[in-house]
Formats: sequence, C-alpha cells, structure tokens
Amino acid sequence: MPQRGRLPGASGPDQIVCHADIDCFYASCERLRESALRGEPVVVGMGYEPGTTNGAVATASYEAREFGVESAQAISQALDALPRKIDAAKADDQSVEKAGFYRPVDMEYYESVASDIKAILHERADTVREVSIDEAYLDLTERVEWGGELRSFAAELKAEIREEVGVTASLGIAPTMSAAKVASDHDKPDGLVVVEPGDVQSFFSDLDVEEVHGVGPVTAAEMREMGIETAGDLATADPARLEAAFGERGRRVHRFARGEDGREVEPKGRPKSFSRESAFTEATTDEERQRERLQTLAEAVAGRADQRGVLYQTIGIKVVTPPFDVHTRANSLSGPVADEELVVDVATELFEEFDGEEIRKLGVRVSNLSFGSESQPSLAAFSGETDADSEDESVDAGAVSKGQPIGSDVEPPEGQSSLRDFD
Repeated sequence: MPQRGRLPGASGPDQIVCHADIDCFYASCERLRESALRGEPVVVGMGYEPGTTNGAVATASYEAREFGVESAQAISQALDALPRKIDAAKADDQSVEKAGFYRPVDMEYYESVASDIKAILHERADTVREVSIDEAYLDLTERVEWGGELRSFAAELKAEIREEVGVTASLGIAPTMSAAKVASDHDKPDGLVVVEPGDVQSFFSDLDVEEVHGVGPVTAAEMREMGIETAGDLATADPARLEAAFGERGRRVHRFARGEDGREVEPKGRPKSFSRESAFTEATTDEERQRERLQTLAEAVAGRADQRGVLYQTIGIKVVTPPFDVHTRANSLSGPVADEELVVDVATELFEEFDGEEIRKLGVRVSNLSFGSESQPSLAAFSGETDADSEDESVDAGAVSKGQPIGSDVEPPEGQSSLRDFD
C-alpha cells in the first residue's frame, strides 16, 4: 500500500483509527447470563444488598438511565430513582414496572467475556491499544481504505462481536485517536460513525464542548463561563488563554477540537499471552467437530507466537458450555518452548475432561511468554533439573491445574479495569 500523506490542517499522520466501545458492558454481560434481563432496567454495582449503606453504580443499562440512574452514582440515589424489582413487589406504594434489576460486580466473569471481544479485535487489526475492559483503539491503516470498503469492514466487525460474543459495540472511525473516541460516543448504543479526512473540524463544530476528548464536566462548565459552548468555539479560541486557564491540557483539547492529534495507535506493553477462540454456530456434542476445531485453534496460536519469535511456558484451553458457563484449564511446563505439536497435544489432553459435553465455544491460549534473547531451555529442564529461582513457579509437564484461570494478570486501568492481555 502506498505511503499515506498528512491530513490538510492536521498535525498527525493520515491513519485510519477505530475506537471500539462496548455498550453498557457490565450490564450486557449480565444479560448474557440471564436472558430475562434483556430489555429491562439493569444496574450493576455494590451496596444495594440488605444491611449495606455505602456503594456506587458501576454500569446502568440505557433502560435504567431513563429513570435517572448513572454510572458512579451513589447506590442510595440509584435506589431512590429505581427501586429493586424484588422490593417493589413487596411494597404497596411502589410499581414493579418502574423498578429494576440490581446485580453485583463480577470482574472475573466480565474479563472472560472481554477476552472473547479482544480476540476478535486483534484478528481484525494489526495494532490494538486496549485502554479499559470495554474499549480499545484499532489501527486499520493497512487493512482498509476510506470509503465504502471501510464502512463494510466496520459493519462486519460489529456483526462479528454481536454474533460471536452476544454484546453490541459502538464504533467511531476517524483519522485521529481523539476524533475516533468522540465518534464512538456520538451515536450510542450500537452506533457506527465514520469521520473521513478533511471532515474532522466540521464534525466537531456543533458538538457540545464537553464531547471533546479530555474535556470533563468541570472543565466544560468553566469553559462555558469563558463563552466556549461548542467544540467549534474551542477550536477557534485563543490557545494562550486556554493554557492560562487549564495548563497544557487547555492547549491539548484545543488541538483535538481542531482535528490535530499526532498520536499513533500503540499497544500498551508486551502481550502476556496469545489466544484464539471460535464459537460453533450452535452448541454441539459432536466430538469430532470439537477436536478438529480445538486442533485448528492450537495450531493458529502456536503459529502466531512463532511469527513473533515468542516462547511460552503455559498452555491452556477455554471451554464455554450452554448457556454461558466458562471453564478454563491450564498446564504449566518446566520451561518456555515453541512447539506447535506440543500445544496441540496438551490442549487435546486438557479437553478430555469435557468429552461428551455440549460445547458452545472453544479457545486455546499460550502464556507466561519469553521474548527476545531469552532462550529455549534444554531437554534437561523437562527432567526436573530446573534453576532454583524457577522451581517455585514450575510444575511437572504432565500436571493439569484444574480450574486455574488462564492468564490472570490485569494491568492498571486508564479509567477502569483493563482487559487481560493476550496479544
């Protein structure tokens, strides 16, 4: 593909950046577990249980937001606006129709669902930057061109997330990261907004100033006092005046409002694992189909690690049974390897426990990665002659850690908990 030029009037490279944001993610996950929650007001948070007095809302579905429930709101305020269904059913002065369902935060489950989404994103883009459990930036520059091809690509990505995982994503696509972020928020839920090169400033011009990436409610209120009501006003404001009022952040959001953002999509740190997952069209008990799918996934994961020149020490599988029960199994070796056949064999051995069960989805993962000059151990490492420093972290190559989660490292958040890295 030919080298792309720069945008007229913009400081950054002519990238194609997609910001993917899963709509009401925690609530959507709860609806995967309980289909009866679909279309109902759902609040995910802590502190609504009997006997508790403190807590906050983590996520409110759009149905719950219509009653005035918002993320980060005190749970007591949420309950005043939207009582629990179970409580309303017992009270003479409350309406069940004007009540909602409350569920506790279950990060382990949410991260499992998020990993399914991540697998799709990494297959669809060469570079992915994950910024929270439910959102990421994708660099599509080398995958598609602006125009109809790009819109078809985005529609297919949304459909794949919906069909494979069962949640909806809002996508924003633009030449810069900041504009892509604003675009993904612009038409929620289930939105798709494309802002092509040269259209960034006109897209921003009539938006409320608070919609500019990096402008929060407090800053927006202060800007309105300065006569800056819209993103267009911010784009034409005196940058020196903005810096005097808000420091360097003032100049940064001024550039964003003008469509000037030279940042490139870059991953956060090294991957902690590689994985591939695939869902069956319908849950199946066909053992031959299951094992063929498992082998294909194992070969793909090993091949992906080999392309990156990465060794791995833990091999694991993920098995999803109806309705959405997630089971993980892992086997840790005595040292890092790069061996496709071994990945297939270990994955197959781990899967024996699920023979005869109805399976909805399968996944294979390799983790505990070694990069660069870290060398593959000799055969002596697999005969128990390990270094003293590594003995506490190693188990026999044939041992299966039943029920052990695959890849439990969680990086610090940018706004909220991040997804578990596996690419």
